Amino acid sequence: MENSKQHLEALSGIKDLMEKSTKFISLSGLSGVIAGITALIGAFLADLRINHYLNNTYSKTRLEMYLSENLMEKLALELFVIAISVLVISITFGILLTMRESKKNGQHIWGKNSKLLLLNLIVPLIAGGVFCLILMYHGLFYLLAPATLLFYGLALFNCGKYTLGEIKYLGILQIILGLISAVFIGKGLLFWSIGFGILHIVYGALMHFKYNNKPQNA
Repeated sequence: MENSKQHLEALSGIKDLMEKSTKFISLSGLSGVIAGITALIGAFLADLRINHYLNNTYSKTRLEMYLSENLMEKLALELFVIAISVLVISITFGILLTMRESKKNGQHIWGKNSKLLLLNLIVPLIAGGVFCLILMYHGLFYLLAPATLLFYGLALFNCGKYTLGEIKYLGILQIILGLISAVFIGKGLLFWSIGFGILHIVYGALMHFKYNNKPQNA
């Protein structure tokens, strides 16, 4: 009985070592939580700006305000600044916390596995970013939320084989939200908040509690 237990522990150790050598396992759960909170704050600010433009009628009706190109361009610029701010804050904390996890796990932050992870992540994200710029150029702002969720979900699913397997499920949920958001036009900010905000917080918290107390010598 004791020998069987030792064999199981040895096999578990070998499995962990193989996973550590073939996957970048140093993604920080806390960075997901911070990204989610930042996204929710950004969504709240975006909602305030949108309501400001819709409610600020002055001598115009809401329809006229909506159709005004100058106001739409100004609103789009403000929302773009908010989105970039959220992205910069999330990436900054993500890099810092991932560096800390890499040091803790004894992995190089810029090794073979992390390069493969970044490559598989960044290609769909760049394609999605360019696609979103094209949507903005054509004035199809209502498709931005579905597009960002879809491409982000595809990016996460694509890089799942090079990091923690759970990230694939986060990617699938983002894809599903993106498709639903494309059906319910006008509710994009709500679905965006759920995807980039709530799902990130839940995923980050689960990953933090699952892996934070895992022995680092395994």
